[in-house]
Amino acid sequence: MSPQEQPTVGSLISETSFIEQSINWFSEHHQLFISHILNIVIAIVIIIVGNNIARGLSVFLAKRLKSKAIDMTIVDFLSAITHYALIIITWIAALGHLGVETASLIAIIGAASLAIGLALKGSLSNFAAGVLLVALRPFTAGNFIEAAGTAGTVESIQLFNCILRTGDNKLIFVPNSAILKGNIVNVSRKPERRIDLIIRVSYQADLKQVRQLLEATVLANEKVLKEPSLQVAVSELASSSVNLVVRPWVKSADYWSVRFALTESIKNTLDNAEIDIPYPQLYLHKK
Repeated sequence: MSPQEQPTVGSLISETSFIEQSINWFSEHHQLFISHILNIVIAIVIIIVGNNIARGLSVFLAKRLKSKAIDMTIVDFLSAITHYALIIITWIAALGHLGVETASLIAIIGAASLAIGLALKGSLSNFAAGVLLVALRPFTAGNFIEAAGTAGTVESIQLFNCILRTGDNKLIFVPNSAILKGNIVNVSRKPERRIDLIIRVSYQADLKQVRQLLEATVLANEKVLKEPSLQVAVSELASSSVNLVVRPWVKSADYWSVRFALTESIKNTLDNAEIDIPYPQLYLHKK
């Protein structure tokens, strides 16, 4: 080590003095220091335990409500509210243990919530709409609905949106307020549903024969209900065809499978009977 790099007596004295001051400060304030560290550790433990309790209690509440055969939309909504409410209480308790004035904190949170609510009034309207959807229950989990310009099976009602699953297995998150603002068509609320088919035949067809063929074809499907009874009737004398309505009733769960099957079987039946099914045609006359 060169003479320039060797520590001087003054620097050694300064470093020794700093160490002594640090030791003296710690010896004088070690109780306060340890108390703050302990409070921080306890606050962290409160947060961890509180989060686990919130998660466990919300899961327990959901299981209890399910065991009581409560609708899943209500179960999901109440468990979510319980979870977030306990999280807020946990954080307030942890901050209170650190010496934060919780009364002032709650007042600040209230004022901040008001300001945030004014800025995010759309989210608050979605929350309020969610509460009304759970209370009024125009649909439940598993129902197929048409609302807010979309359609799908209801998966669950969340705090701010409703989750729909489409037929091709896509999830659509629809704001609760958008659903509540418009018409809600609950397709599967009733156990039975009517299929409405329009069958077009030519004017040369024997309507009595056509009606008999349609009735026999539809009633041959074992999923078609006997009651309410099948209706087959002439609905319109159109420009190029005679239109008949075919209205069988089926279980709501069988609607699409029966509709597809009847459409195909009616086409085959009319073809076998050599009954013409008119379709739009364009004729060009060349002079």
